[in-house]
Amino acid sequence: MTLDPTVTIVIIVVLAVIALSVFLTFFPIMLWISALASGVRVGIITLVAMRLRRVVPSRIVNPLIKATKAGLGLTINQLESHFLAGGNVDRVVNSLIAAQRANIELEFERAAAIDLAGRDVLQAVQMSVNPRVIETPTVAAVAKNGIEVKVKARVTVRANIERLVGGAGEETIIARVGEGIVTTVGSSDSHKDVLENPDLISRTVLGKGLDAGTAFEILSIDIADVDVGKNIGAHLQTEQAEADKRIAQAKAEERRAMAVAHEQEMKARVVEMRALVVESESQVPLAMAEALKQGKIGVLDYMNFKNIEADTSMRNSIGKTDSSAPDKEER
Repeated sequence: MTLDPTVTIVIIVVLAVIALSVFLTFFPIMLWISALASGVRVGIITLVAMRLRRVVPSRIVNPLIKATKAGLGLTINQLESHFLAGGNVDRVVNSLIAAQRANIELEFERAAAIDLAGRDVLQAVQMSVNPRVIETPTVAAVAKNGIEVKVKARVTVRANIERLVGGAGEETIIARVGEGIVTTVGSSDSHKDVLENPDLISRTVLGKGLDAGTAFEILSIDIADVDVGKNIGAHLQTEQAEADKRIAQAKAEERRAMAVAHEQEMKARVVEMRALVVESESQVPLAMAEALKQGKIGVLDYMNFKNIEADTSMRNSIGKTDSSAPDKEER
C-alpha cells in the first residue's frame, strides 16, 4: 500500500522536528553561539558532557558570560563544581561582581563557601555596602529601686565577609543587646537615671563588644523607646506581706486548735475525776455494811449518821432557797 505524498511529507517533517529537538537538547548550539559571541570559549563537546553529568549548561554558561564581561577570570570548571555541590552559581557570580564594583575583596572560594553554608552571599555584600538596621523587641528590666523599665533599641550592623562562615546570626546580636540592656538598667540606682540618660545604655552595650564571633559588625546602637512599667518592688513586697499574713494566720489557727484540744483534754480529765469520786462514794455503803456486820458500829450509830446526813441535806436546801430569793425580788 502506497502512502499519500502529503502524509509522507508530514511524517518526514515531524520526524525532522523530533530529531532536531533531540539534537538541540544534547547539542545546545544557540548557547554555544552566544558564548562565542561574548568572548567565552566553550567547546560544544563540553556542553554535551554537561548534559551527560546532569548539569544544565545555561546555568553555567550564562553566569560565566557575566563573569567574563566583568573581568573576574573564572573558569567553567569552578562554576560547574560549585553547581554540582548544590550551590547557586548565578548568585555567587552576582555577589562577586557587586563586591568588585564596591571595591570589596572577595574571592570565588570564599563566596562559594558562604553560599554552600546557607547564607545569601549577595545580600551579605549588599549589607557590607549598605548597613542594615535591626530592631530589637521590647526588653523589660528592673532598676534597683524596683521600677520596671521597657526599652526598645535599633542596632545598625554591617556584614563582615570574613566571619560569614561560622559566625553567629541576627538572633545572637538581638540576644546580646537585650542582655546588655538588662545589665545596664539593673545596675542603675533608679529608673530616673535611665530615663534621663538613655545613651548610658548605648555606651554600656557598645563597650561589651557584642559583635565578637558574629557575622556582623555593630556600627551603632540607638535607643528608640523607653517606657516605665510596673512597680515590681512594691508588687513583690505586697506578695511577701500577703505570704507573711497567711503564715501568721496558719500559726494562729494551729495555736487555737491546740487550745481546743487542751480544753477537751481538761474536760475529759474532769469527767475522769468525777468517775473516781462516784466510785469512791459507792464504796461507802459497802464499808458501812461491813462495819455493821463486824459490829464495829451499832444500829443507833448508823441511824444517827443518817439523821445527820438528812439534816445536812435539809440545811443545804434551805441555803439554796435563801440565796435564790433576792434574785427573784430583783427581777
